[in-house]
Order: sequence, then structure tokens, then C-alpha cells
Amino acid sequence: MTSKTFTLAAAMALLAAPVFAAPLNVPATKAAIKAQLDSDYPALDALYKDLHAHPEVGFQEVETAKKLAAQMRELGFTVTEGVGKTGVVAVLKNGEGPSVLVRTELDALPMEEKTGLPYASRAKTTWNGAEVFVAHSCGHDVHMAAWIGAARQLVAQRAKWKGTLVFVAQPSEETVSGAKAMIDDGFFQKFGKPDYGFALHVGPGAAGQVYYKAGVLTSTSDALELTFNGRGAHGSMPAASIDPVMMAARFTVDVQSVISREKDPAAFGVVTVGSIQAGSAGNIIPDKAKVRGTIRTQDDGVRDRILAGVTRTAKAVADMSGAPAPDLEIVPGGKAVVNDAALTEKTAAVFKAAFGKDAVAVPSPGSASEDYSEFIIAGVPSVYFSIGGFDPKAMAEAKAAGKPLPVNHSPFFAPVPEPSIRTGVEAMTLAVMNVLSK
Repeated sequence: MTSKTFTLAAAMALLAAPVFAAPLNVPATKAAIKAQLDSDYPALDALYKDLHAHPEVGFQEVETAKKLAAQMRELGFTVTEGVGKTGVVAVLKNGEGPSVLVRTELDALPMEEKTGLPYASRAKTTWNGAEVFVAHSCGHDVHMAAWIGAARQLVAQRAKWKGTLVFVAQPSEETVSGAKAMIDDGFFQKFGKPDYGFALHVGPGAAGQVYYKAGVLTSTSDALELTFNGRGAHGSMPAASIDPVMMAARFTVDVQSVISREKDPAAFGVVTVGSIQAGSAGNIIPDKAKVRGTIRTQDDGVRDRILAGVTRTAKAVADMSGAPAPDLEIVPGGKAVVNDAALTEKTAAVFKAAFGKDAVAVPSPGSASEDYSEFIIAGVPSVYFSIGGFDPKAMAEAKAAGKPLPVNHSPFFAPVPEPSIRTGVEAMTLAVMNVLSK
């Protein structure tokens, strides 16, 4: 290679590499964040408890969106509502500099909360044709409070950074469809393509801790929609029926052999059946049974093998019963979140400086899925990180007693608002200012 060629190659490499702002003065910035948080926290706590007590499911988050939009307008953001049905986009320009996307989710889960908290949800809605309870059992209410808190911090410290903030409140993350809905609604055409992106999630770690990982972070998800078609009969005359309940039960058990016998044991893959709906009375064998589930993978080859096994198992179960072919639909969901390596390295350095031993590198990808990946796939280099949500003392007591603590999506999942929200605000503000600081 000639020196001229080497110079050209080096120049091209520099052009392709991420361009970051000057190093952030972490101690001074963290001290300023703490001072602002001491003033802001009571309002953030009140917002969190209000959101927790009044949750809304995906694409129904009308009141939730209004609350966040109103707060962002008060902070001076230009706010657009109704993006991707119920999404909110708030933009604040502060001179020439990079554009940074900061995302939170709006939606809750169709399930009953059983935490016993004084601000526990008793909200109900209609979901899949039935009346159900609604609860923030995933922690999106913590995310929203931290999102508002980070916006407050960045406005208060706008003399220390330059660029554009694009704060995104995304609908329907739980159905892994809200991010795509916003993108399909012209998100990038309306607001441009941000140079960087950040999102966070609260989980069953110690409150005050921050977790990060470069590369693959979450799994790809596919929804399983399966209907077994049988023949109804009286419960006392099963020989006159083709029992779809039996088929649903057999499938639920047999499909696990795809995981245990067809997939490489070292490769990640999960098939979960979470819903079986059939019949109306104990003495009636119905003519249909609906099975709903989820399939999680982190490798496309493993995904193909599992999907083929699921399809083959469903057909075989129907054949064994002498039933018509089942109606099977695999609905693609969120793709794996892949954190940008360079941006993760830069963000991790700030987390370590700010949180010390409470900044924890995650060794391997998680099994959950998340549709923030749609923004990454569309070309927004991002870091998706996590914060702990459990009281460390309660964690130690549960461990000593041999009792597991409830995880996300449990009816008993209850992150401690403080310091979880504080940590989320601190970490998100530091991450954003780290790429925008003067």
C-alpha cells in the first residue's frame, strides 16, 4: 500500500467514525444534576405516582400522552402529538450541534396489579374484546418520570451544551409495534434522523445501579397466534368430539422439545405459551382453541429452526387428533437491540466516572425484546441501558430467605421510585450531555 493510499484510507476511516463532543466534566455535571434534582424530585415523584395509578395500554395512551406533552411545552420544547397514533415528539434546538433522540414508552400492560401500593392501579380497559385490568408492571412509569426529569436537567443546563434534543414518547412498546408506527408515520421526514439515540429500562437490579453492554443486548421476538380446529360435543361424550383443548395442551408441552432437542443447547431460544382460550363451560367440549405465545431468539439461524419446529409441531398435533390443519400465524415483532460499540464505550466511561462500582457491564444479552431496535435499524447509533429498581436491603433479605423477587411483568413488580427515578435522570442526562457538551 502506498503512502497516498494509506492517507486516503485513514481519512475515509476518520470520516466514518462517530464524532463526539469534548470530554464531559463529570464531577461538576453530576453536582449540578443533583442540585437540580433536589428541587425537581417532588414533582417527578408526583408525576410517577399519577402515571402509575392511571395506566393505559398500547395505542390507547391518550391521557398519558397529554400529560407528557403538557410538561414538555412548559419546558419550551416544540411538541407534536399523534405521531404513530398516540406518540409524542418534543424538540428543543440549542445552537449548532448533534441531534440526540431520547425515548420513553407510554404504554402499560393488560393485567391486574397486586402490589398493594397506596397508588396501585385499578384501571380497566377493553383488550382483545374483553375487559381487563391495566398496570404499569413493566416500569414504563419510571421511564416517563426519568424522561421528564432529564428534559428538565438539560433545559436547566443548556448553557453547557449545543445541539438538538428530540424527546420521543413512544406508544405500544409492549406490542413491539409502536416504534415502527412512528417511523411509518414519517418520523424521520418530519424530525430528521438523529445523530445519536438513548433509551433506558428499569429492571430487577439494585436501585442506584446502571447497567450497560455494547453490541447485542436483547432478543428478537415473534408472536405465536395458533387456532386448533376441532369438533364440539357434550363433555360426557368425548368420542363424538375432536377435542381442541387436548390439542392445545399437547402442543404446549410438545413444542418444548423443539427447544430441548432441535436447537443448539448453547444458543438462546425460548418458546412461551402465555394464553390458551377455549370453551364456555366445563361440560362442553368446544370446537376451537386459541393459543397465543411468544418466541425469542438472538440468532437468525436459530430463529428459522425454531419457527420450523413450531409449525411442524402444530401440524403434527392436529394430525394426531384427526383434526383439520390448524390456523397458524407467526407475527414478527421487535428485532434485537444492538448498541453502537463506540457510543457505548464513550457512555460507559461517563457512567463509571459518575457511579463508580454501581456502573455495571452486562456480560451477555438479555432474553426480553424491545422495539427501540427499529430506530437503530433505521440508522440511529444508540445506547440502550438499564437501571436497577429494587431496594438493596429488600434484595438482601429476599436472598437470605431464599425468596425470589418479582420481575418485570409480574403483578407484584414494584420498583422503588427513589432512587430509581433519580438514577435514571442522572444517567440519561450524563449520556446526552456527553455527546453535546461544549
